[in-house]
Amino acid sequence: MHPNFILPMSESTGNAIGGFFSQWGFMLIMLAALVAMLIFSTTSNKKRQKQYKDMIDAIKPGTRVRTIGGIYGTVTSVKDDVIFVSVGPDKARLVFARQAIASIEDGPIEATIDGDIVDNSKKL
Repeated sequence: MHPNFILPMSESTGNAIGGFFSQWGFMLIMLAALVAMLIFSTTSNKKRQKQYKDMIDAIKPGTRVRTIGGIYGTVTSVKDDVIFVSVGPDKARLVFARQAIASIEDGPIEATIDGDIVDNSKKL
């Protein structure tokens, strides 16, 4: 079957369309890819921000946390945007902003000053 039977168009129209895509086709494909990446990046970033906000809002006394500086401790109290964390075997009390909390930790493991690893779940 000849292509003109499927999609009837004049030869000049076909040449014009072919010329357009040969000149602008790559640019249109790259532009569409850029738009798709921006949309994907934006939705992914919003989802990550919502998860972080939910995690920060869930912090309460007794929660084990890790700060952005790598300090592990247990939250002793929360007041507005300030979180008080006890750290180490001597329970030194440190003060952090809410945004300084990187994650909530599941394992109740803590290192002592001597470098020993202690499982605090046995004490609870």
